[in-house]
Amino acid sequence: MATGFMTHTLFFWHDTGTAALMLPADPMAGVQPDAHVESGHTKRRGYELLDVTGLLDTMHRVPARPARIGELLRVHTDAYVQRIADASAQPRGGDAGDGFTPLGHGSADIARLAAGGVLELVTAVASGNLTNGYALVRPPGHHATADTGMGFCVFNNAALAARHAQAELGLDRIAIVDLDTHHGNGTQSIFWTDPNVLHISIHEAGSFPPDSGWIEETGADAGQGYTINVPLPLGSGHAAWLYAMHQVVLPALHRFQPELIIVPIGYDGGCFEPLARQALVVDSYRQMATLLTRAADRLCDGRLVAISEGGYSPGMAPWCGVGFVEGLTGRNGNLSDPYAGITAGYAAAPMLPHQQNVIDRVARLVSNINATAPAT
Repeated sequence: MATGFMTHTLFFWHDTGTAALMLPADPMAGVQPDAHVESGHTKRRGYELLDVTGLLDTMHRVPARPARIGELLRVHTDAYVQRIADASAQPRGGDAGDGFTPLGHGSADIARLAAGGVLELVTAVASGNLTNGYALVRPPGHHATADTGMGFCVFNNAALAARHAQAELGLDRIAIVDLDTHHGNGTQSIFWTDPNVLHISIHEAGSFPPDSGWIEETGADAGQGYTINVPLPLGSGHAAWLYAMHQVVLPALHRFQPELIIVPIGYDGGCFEPLARQALVVDSYRQMATLLTRAADRLCDGRLVAISEGGYSPGMAPWCGVGFVEGLTGRNGNLSDPYAGITAGYAAAPMLPHQQNVIDRVARLVSNINATAPAT
């Protein structure tokens, strides 16, 4: 059995235009044109690093294919899907919804290819042909709601994967463990009332979106208790994130007993990240992936699919990806983390009391999950 890998060159060609970090370029307002922070550059570097370290050779390639409109409509509204198609058909593209999610010409087709490739990977894992899988995609997805894109995200790849598993693959209970450092608000909204999808998000408190992802957000109606947020304070690092994994994520998974685990994984928690202020290191991602794959082995025959989200440090984010893939595959690449000497202090930093207090408060919510989620 092997780890599957899905990507496509067109993902790196999704055109987000010029900006200053995430601000659309506006020379007359003093916003000098530069490469948009969510460009193909960093993920292309991540792909090339997986190749150079030899990790690509240990994985089985799964080809991408465009998601069908009917598949998109399991999560998104018809009006939104059409709006994305219309905007990206324009010679200079448009925006997916919030003014900060640029679409280049043809981006709708690329986003459909990313979503469909994720569905193919989930199918291969669910069928038993692969143990688990990793999708390196653009545009990302976890901020996209049913009817609008935001935060660089167009189609919600993780939500589409969960609905595909339920509709086509006979899997009822899906756990989504979002490890991007920004709140998975779109995915949360889609499954807000659904007791068959457990959504856990570890993220930086008040970062993006600044008004979501708080402890008190736990779902509604039949889905009450199946949304869990871990909003970590600024500066939380390796010790705090691993503590959250042990105190919240793993107990919640064991209580929920999922049939598939989906992991939206962002590398924007790295200590050199420009769009967040967490302090993770490469080994943080390796250890989190190892914990999740072991949990998947115990709970759901190894069925786990990780889907790339954010991560904007061209130097460190690719190495965080290597660490995660090493944990996912159980194999080490043929090169060692070159940042390890620089980040040793971050890795050794203890968890602070105010960080532990947040995690301990969240851990008390795990008991709200029924041991077996009811089927709808």
